[in-house]
Parts: sequence; C-alpha cells; structure tokens
Amino acid sequence: MELENYTKSNAKAIDNWVKDGWVWGIPISEENCTKARQGEWDVVLTPTKSVPKDWFGNLQGKKVLGLASGGGQQMPIFALLGANCTVMDLSDMQLESERKVAARENYQIEIIKADMTKKFPFADNSFDLIFHPVSNCYVEDIQHIWNECYRVVKPNGTLLSGLDNGLNYLFDEDIAGKPLIVTNTLPFNPLKNPQQMAKLVANEDDSIQFSHTFEEQIAGQLKAGFVITAAYEDYNHDPLGIEKFATEIANIPAFWATKAVKM
Repeated sequence: MELENYTKSNAKAIDNWVKDGWVWGIPISEENCTKARQGEWDVVLTPTKSVPKDWFGNLQGKKVLGLASGGGQQMPIFALLGANCTVMDLSDMQLESERKVAARENYQIEIIKADMTKKFPFADNSFDLIFHPVSNCYVEDIQHIWNECYRVVKPNGTLLSGLDNGLNYLFDEDIAGKPLIVTNTLPFNPLKNPQQMAKLVANEDDSIQFSHTFEEQIAGQLKAGFVITAAYEDYNHDPLGIEKFATEIANIPAFWATKAVKM
C-alpha cells in the first residue's frame, strides 16, 4: 500500500476486485440495456434500493457526470435514455468496462481518469446531474468532494449521492456465524490509527477506507451550498447472500442516499 498516495492504492485494489468478480464491477448485460431502451430500468446509489425515478426527471439531452461511478452499470442506462454522459473514476478496470459497454451498445461517453481528492477537471456549471454512488468511503476529506460537486453542477442542478453511515466499520468484515462484537472504534481512519492500518496491511487486497459522520456527509453538502430535498436509508448486501452478515448487521440501515439541489 502506498500510504503517501492512498487513493492510487485504492484504485489498484479496486482493479483487483473487478478481476475477481466484484459485484460493483460487473457491467450491465445486453438484455438490461435493451430493457432500458424500452423504458424499463433501475439504478442504485446504495446496495439494495433502487433510486426513485422522480429523482432524475427527463434525462434526454441532460449532461450527466458519473462521479466514481465506473464499472459500466449506471452510465450506460443514462446514455441509452438520451443523456450526454461523462464518467470520472480512478480505477482503470472500472473505466475499461465503460469503454466496452459503450462500444457494445454504440453510444458516446466521455471517460475521464481522475482523482476526486483533487480539483475536478471540469469547468464551473458543467452538469445538470451528478450521480455519486457509495465511494466517498475511499476518501479521507470529503468536504472537498461536496465543494467540487457544487462548483461543477449547474444552478438548479442535482447531486445524487450514496453514503456509508459508518456502522460497518465497527466490525470486522467477515462476521458470518460469529457473535456480533465491536472490534473497531470510530472514526475509522487507518491513516491516523496504527491498529486499523495494521489490519489492512495484513491483507494485500484490502483498500484504505474511512468512516464519515452525519456532519461530514449531510451537513457537508449543506455547507457546500446544496439543499437536500429527499433521502432514504438502505441495508447491506453481498453477492454471496445476506447470510454473510450477522443478522443484526443485515437488519440495521448502514447507508443513506440523498438528493441535493444547487439553488
């Protein structure tokens, strides 16, 4: 792990996860693209719940940014619904999936490899909609993300975000069949907690992640200038099935999704 450049290390980890069949790295199927063209579609910001359709409005001709949204899952749907799409991600494998799906389905998309801890490579007021699934857990300072989103979205534009509320970071990842025991403290920040970092270093395929508070994630959007107009909670999910998680974890909301508008 490159601690001096942890986002680069995270991108490499995600590349490896994608190669191993990570659920968030499996591109949309041709069948589901055909359904999207016919108006039958859904997308997620968080693990299990579909985003309400009225959060999007009419996407025809709208400029949409998929922020840390690579993988060929959501952006193909938006493109097939008539949006002018840009995807920004730091994972080569996730961006390659975007290229492959765009070529397969014959639509145009701007593909940008960039680090969202830096200034976004876009002009002010560039996008009508930003779609930002759960991913700020890979970044230590998320106020910068909210500030940049506010800068690049147009007035009256929308930011849709998926947020990890921090609950999962209290427990070790593999808790199936084990008593539910708190093993970590919050905030979870391996860059400032040697014990937390030691656990990550022990697993070469792990990423450096961070828990974030309500103030960072919700008040942070408000501080940037957004007005939150809708929200919902969601739960854990795993491609191996919910039984991987202790029952207590499976049944407690661990994620939030928000709709915010630049007034």
